[in-house]
Amino acid sequence: MNVKLGIIGFGGMGKWHAQNAPRAGVEIAAVCDIDPVKQQEAVEMGYKMYPSAEELLRDDNVNTVILTVPNYLHKEMCIKAAEAGKHVITEKPAAMNVQELDEMEAACKKAGVFFTSHQNRRWDRDMLIVKKAYDEGMLGNIFTIESKLHSGNGYMHEWHIYKKYGGGMIYDWGVHLIDQILFMMPQAKIKSVYADIKNVLHEEVDDYFKIILKLDNGVTAHIELSTYILEYQPRWLAAGDKGTLVVKNFGCEGNIYRTGKMLEKLPPQITETEAGPTRQFAPVPPGGIVTEPLPTVETDWVNFYRNVVDVLNGKAESLIKISEVRRVLSVMEAAWKSAETNEAILFE
Repeated sequence: MNVKLGIIGFGGMGKWHAQNAPRAGVEIAAVCDIDPVKQQEAVEMGYKMYPSAEELLRDDNVNTVILTVPNYLHKEMCIKAAEAGKHVITEKPAAMNVQELDEMEAACKKAGVFFTSHQNRRWDRDMLIVKKAYDEGMLGNIFTIESKLHSGNGYMHEWHIYKKYGGGMIYDWGVHLIDQILFMMPQAKIKSVYADIKNVLHEEVDDYFKIILKLDNGVTAHIELSTYILEYQPRWLAAGDKGTLVVKNFGCEGNIYRTGKMLEKLPPQITETEAGPTRQFAPVPPGGIVTEPLPTVETDWVNFYRNVVDVLNGKAESLIKISEVRRVLSVMEAAWKSAETNEAILFE
């Protein structure tokens, strides 16, 4: 079948889907938005425009929809689309909580339509570099992975600053960062979830969080995001008993660091440093650490839509399974509970 996509919500992400889905052979059949400005933009860009989702869903030429509306509308729009016989793709987060997701999945199953979520950050090159190092044992036994995303831009924008619309950074980016860790190590069980969540600049919604996942494969994953940390730290750090990997930014600058010559025992003399006398944390002697380039990976965000096309034509399974989406939402709920109780939450 030809995938004929209706875009419900023609804001920034709606436009992104309109521009990029056709690269996978998807036809943009129609778009809708309640905002007259966005309606005019869509008409000027040559798209068939509807002023409401209900009108778009009555269009028999549309067989699939992507929901790029504020988070709190995902459940309502998903169920309406399923009842209209349309396959459903939601932007992330797929739902506000696990209960909503379960209701959405049930509606799609009842209607016999395909249901998935646009977790496009599974195709980020920076994350895939870390995943490749993990999969291929490049760092030996990894004991910690840090995923950090910092910005000095401060305040959030539009509906993202309001709790009732599903605003906040855990819903906006936390869902991606958690999904990346779970996608990287799909067989690992989560032993516990601990979280610190703060409102630094915003009254209603979170703009800082630190989530710590202890996994049964020996890895402790640290996920940290802030809209107001003004000196950026590396996007990724992964450390194992055979080396340390650092990815500095989305541009994938960084290296793998290894010991040039492992010190089997520390020298007998104490070294005087600016921090005082020490042996363990004295400067590493010349040649003690060597660097090598990061592994290379090829990726393309549009592979998400290529997979959707294959799924709807019976050629592949969905790369974004609702069970995986549900697990991420469950971690998010555990993080909120941990932040509220100031205790680690036992998980799987």
